[in-house]
Amino acid sequence: MTQWAILSGIEGNLEAYEAVLADIKRQDIPVKAIYILGDIIGLQGNNEGVAKRIQHPHANEVKPQVCTGWWEEQCFDLYALSGVGDAVALREHYGADAIAQLWDSVSRETVQWLRSLDFGFHEEDCLLIHGSTVSYEDELTPETPGIQICDRALRAEATTLFCGRSGLTFEYCVETGRIDSKILTLEQKQQTSQETLNSCRVIGVGNVGKTPQQATYTLYQPLTKQVTFQTVYYDSNL
Repeated sequence: MTQWAILSGIEGNLEAYEAVLADIKRQDIPVKAIYILGDIIGLQGNNEGVAKRIQHPHANEVKPQVCTGWWEEQCFDLYALSGVGDAVALREHYGADAIAQLWDSVSRETVQWLRSLDFGFHEEDCLLIHGSTVSYEDELTPETPGIQICDRALRAEATTLFCGRSGLTFEYCVETGRIDSKILTLEQKQQTSQETLNSCRVIGVGNVGKTPQQATYTLYQPLTKQVTFQTVYYDSNL
């Protein structure tokens, strides 16, 4: 039997990432795949060091599969690679100083590598993604309304949706659901549709780098569908 390690939100915290890798190696059940669901860069720590560590794992390590997240999208905005520009969301959330800070901490070479990453991964009956299929910024939590969870699960076309945007570890189960929609056309004709959702789960995978000396991530066994939330405590010089 093997399992996956699923993490998100390293945010430049190389010490936290190393602590998680060490914890992965200690698992009794071997980890055959590592998925990083975005936000490997951020405003604190060592963005270049984290990027290089992910790209060049040690000889005895599984090479991570990485998708883009909110922080990567802000970086693309700074380099005018996203079609938006000006990093409006970054300025609104963290202020004008954050723009120069992020710019100075990520090289153009690393930006080009980030641009090559996937939006998400479909593996078996799972979708692994930073936010949701709607956007990078879509934040699902245990308090998200059920109708919204049903919508995201239907869009995912998977029975288990793993996401990292909230930074929380949680399991949100939907036994069954139905979405009824009505569309009124310009000709005043009403069109109706109905979609039924079978049992599914939304899993928040945690956050590796945001909280000093404490990293959270998720282990998943595809054969048994078992989810285990891991908390790793480590010494930090940050």
